Amino acid sequence: MTERRVLVWQLGRRGAGPRIAVDLSDGIRSLGLFEVMLVLSDQAEILRSRTAPRDVLKLPTYRSVAGLVLRLMSAPWIMVRLNHLTNVLRPEMAIGAMPGPLDLFMMAALQRTGTKTAIIIHDAQRHPGDGYPFQMMLQTALIQKADLLVTFSQHVATHLKNDPAARNKPILALSHPPFIGTPSPAPFRHGGIPRLLMLGRLLPYKGLDLLAEALPRLSLPFTCRIIGQGPASPELARLANLPTVEVQNRWVPEDELPDLVGWADVIILPYREASQSGIGAMAIASGRYVVATNVGGLVEQFADVPQAKLCTPESSSLARTITDLLADPPRSQPAPQPEESWAELGRHILEKLASVS
Repeated sequence: MTERRVLVWQLGRRGAGPRIAVDLSDGIRSLGLFEVMLVLSDQAEILRSRTAPRDVLKLPTYRSVAGLVLRLMSAPWIMVRLNHLTNVLRPEMAIGAMPGPLDLFMMAALQRTGTKTAIIIHDAQRHPGDGYPFQMMLQTALIQKADLLVTFSQHVATHLKNDPAARNKPILALSHPPFIGTPSPAPFRHGGIPRLLMLGRLLPYKGLDLLAEALPRLSLPFTCRIIGQGPASPELARLANLPTVEVQNRWVPEDELPDLVGWADVIILPYREASQSGIGAMAIASGRYVVATNVGGLVEQFADVPQAKLCTPESSSLARTITDLLADPPRSQPAPQPEESWAELGRHILEKLASVS
């Protein structure tokens, strides 16, 4: 019997999008029920990482904003290439792992062949300073064209239900699986001063001000690293001037992420707003402890995780929760099996998508 064909695509260059596409496609492939085709940008950073996927179709995209503009100006050429790709592959179903600037072209080519499409929507609203120009306008167009919308939290799903673009669209709210990472020593096994880490985009809504106010209140010794990319700000300057705190304002390459997470005992997510956290998912997969504010989708993501502690988005609550965890960390739990979680995610999406008329 011929295997049913499924296409998973993500055309971004950096960040969580390509990683989600790779882990999701691997998870679906492990079910043994589908022939899975993964499509990534030829500029995707993950293609040059230690965990580069073996079976992938590379689509020429862009290297810069100027390159993106040129690609958009050559829309007819893009459509010819994508129409040829989808005509040859003829997938029954397709999943967009994270919306991107070129996804409307992919969606048009897939719909031309009658492929059912699902889009994973990570944010119902744009976070301040995040994303790219016209992001929400493009996402709205994708929502209108998709057969199924998938979210990684009920928080985002609830927002989508109130979005006119998603009216009468089926919405499937699932949980963000832990990223497939590399084994790390257990937290605190190093025997030194506790290590705290904040990792990711260094933007105001990430709660840099809360962290800057909370760290001086900690009553136990610690060292803290804050690593990621963002604009210079008074909050970052204040953090950089704190003793035992190191700030590295830079992009973190794909291959560095597992080592950085493995260095830490506790991952700090002091966000003022959030849909979910990819860094948090990576932390849980590596057996780290997590302290997160109880905002947005973080409550769903971490409420039932023994090694995660939630606090209110206030500096006093954040400081108290970190101190309590360092003083008496919960019993270390075995790292989850992320491969199984991604397989289950894929199964749920494809079962729902197949049932959509």
